[in-house]
Amino acid sequence: MTTTTHVTDLYPTRGATEVATPRQDPVVWGSPDTPGPVSATDLQALDRDGFLAIDQLIGPDEVAVYQRELERLVNDPEIRADERSIVEPKSKEIRSVFEVHKISEVFAKLVSDERVVGRARQILGSDVYVHQSRINVKPGFGASGFYWHSDFETWHAEDGLPNMRTISVSIALTENYDTNGGLMIMPGSHKTFLGCAGETPKDNYKKSLQMQDAGTPSDEALTRMASEYGIKLFTGKAGSATWFDCNCMHGSGDNITPFPRSNVFIVFNSVENAAVEPFAAPVRRPEFIGARDFTPVR
Repeated sequence: MTTTTHVTDLYPTRGATEVATPRQDPVVWGSPDTPGPVSATDLQALDRDGFLAIDQLIGPDEVAVYQRELERLVNDPEIRADERSIVEPKSKEIRSVFEVHKISEVFAKLVSDERVVGRARQILGSDVYVHQSRINVKPGFGASGFYWHSDFETWHAEDGLPNMRTISVSIALTENYDTNGGLMIMPGSHKTFLGCAGETPKDNYKKSLQMQDAGTPSDEALTRMASEYGIKLFTGKAGSATWFDCNCMHGSGDNITPFPRSNVFIVFNSVENAAVEPFAAPVRRPEFIGARDFTPVR
């Protein structure tokens, strides 16, 4: 006989109206006394702001290796034809390639690098697995941005992550200027969950990975939050990185400059926060977007 474990929905979303819910979970799950690559001061900043910027996570020689691998992947016809590749609606250029830690041995080694996974373990206070990985490619002259959203809102609604015990890292593979569509975050926004209005369409991911609709906040909510929290724009050399909490309100603008912006994006989830059934969607998203393999990264 099969039994189904009921999991309380702490963060209601995709209902008739927007609902703001105070965060029910810690930001930093690990003990402040536990040794690791993140200092106690930086852990406090992460808890307060929801993000942690690192000037150089990987060196120039390593950046060159990952840049070459990114170029190989986006120019491979078989990769382009794979459903894990998402293309720009207008230019038809590759926008993202998902599950890169399974497609590429080069990126698999980056995921298991102690400078990367060690920080995730320390912040989340447990072993971790990869909930999602991808390379994002933002070529110059018109690559579109990502509208304001909380990742956790989608991962909770459509992937079934119960709690906010998930951390992302965006590692720059090209320089992030203040003009080429860089990451923007509202500092402190991670302390409140904004449940969005509107039902989730079936197979919503096919549209949302190109242009998000379901799960986007209203203009009124964004105006209120921006007025309260402000907006931080991240710049940095190739090799820099930004760690940010799963519930940060964030987004990025179009890149109309000649300067490309590419990064590798890895989402680590605690093995103690494994996905259940979606909380606000008719079906799960595919596993290349929301993993169902909870094997810890070693």
